[in-house]
Amino acid sequence: MYWISLLLAGFFEVGWPLGLKLADLPNMKIWGIALAAISMTLSGLLLWFSLKEIPIGTAYAVWTSIGAVGTFTIGVLVFGDPNIPLRWLGVALILLGVIFLKMG
Repeated sequence: MYWISLLLAGFFEVGWPLGLKLADLPNMKIWGIALAAISMTLSGLLLWFSLKEIPIGTAYAVWTSIGAVGTFTIGVLVFGDPNIPLRWLGVALILLGVIFLKMG
């Protein structure tokens, strides 16, 4: 249950930068800010719940890496951010680091 909570927290961690990006688009300011605020709140609450069982260092690393990888992927696929192999290697290293942290 705590790991599911942490994964959901990471999912909502992606929502707030997405909301801020959407807020810059015409006619999306209120919706974007609302998405960001709701996502921040849910992400924080779910992280807080997961910390009841998961060590803080592991939880924080997993939470931020889901947010970073998810935001990066949306940036590339939706917003046209640079899509070069070296950037994907960086994402792979983030994921590898989290795997090692969990195994350790």
